[in-house]
Amino acid sequence: MGNGLYLYGILPTNRVRPLALHGLDKQPIQTHPVDEFSFLYSETQQERYLASRRNLLGHEDVLEKVMEHGYRSVLPLQFGLIVKDWAHVKAQLIVPYQDRLKELFHKLEGKREVGVKIFWEETEELNLLMTENQGLREKRDSLEGKRLSMDEIIGIGQEIEWAMKNRQQGIIEKFQQLLNPLAEEIVENDNLTSAMIYNAAYLIPWDTEPQFGDKIEELDHYFNNRLRIRYNNFTAPFNFAQLSS
Repeated sequence: MGNGLYLYGILPTNRVRPLALHGLDKQPIQTHPVDEFSFLYSETQQERYLASRRNLLGHEDVLEKVMEHGYRSVLPLQFGLIVKDWAHVKAQLIVPYQDRLKELFHKLEGKREVGVKIFWEETEELNLLMTENQGLREKRDSLEGKRLSMDEIIGIGQEIEWAMKNRQQGIIEKFQQLLNPLAEEIVENDNLTSAMIYNAAYLIPWDTEPQFGDKIEELDHYFNNRLRIRYNNFTAPFNFAQLSS
C-alpha cells in the first residue's frame, strides 16, 4: 500500500463503475465506499506530496476526468490529503461532516463551477485614461517641465490613482452586470498578480454554460479585446464545496 491512501474527492454514491484513470505517481485511481459515499483515491508512493504545479494539476486532472466519465457531482478534497486507512476516513470526514456532505451534494446537483480571471495592461489603460479624460490630461500636461512641490506631486499622483481605480471598478461592474444574473452563487477570490483585476468563480446550472460563454465573448468584444480574459468552463467545484459552512 505504500505510505497510505491519497484522497482526491468524494462521490455521492457507493456504486461506481471502474475508472481507467491514473493519478499522482501514475498510480491507478480506485474508489472505496464509505456509507453512502465513495472516495476517489490512489495508493501513495511518498510520505507527502509537494504542492508543485505538476502535482496540483495532476490532482485537478483526476477530478475533471471523473466528471468527464459522467460523475458530475464530485466534491473535491484539498490537495495533499493522505490517510492511513478507511477507519480514519470515517472518523475524520464522515462522522463529523456527514450532514454537511449531503447538503453540498444537494447544492451541487445539476450545477457546475466556471471561473473568470480578468487581466489588463496597466500602461495601456493609463494611456487610454489620459486620452479619454481631458481634464486630468490637461492638468498633468500643465505640470510638465515645472519644478513641483511635494504636495503637487502627491496630488496629481493621487488623482491618477483614483481615476485608475474607478476605471478598474467600471470594468468589474460591467462583468458583474452581465454574468452575475446567470449564477446561483458567486465567490470572489483574491487577485493573484498585479495585472489581474478580478478573479471570480460562478456556480451555474450545468446546461447553461454555453450562454455563459456567449456573455464572455460579448464582454471581450465590448472591451475591444484589450483585456485578457481567462475563462475556465470545466473544473471541479473547489470554491463551492467547503466542508466548513
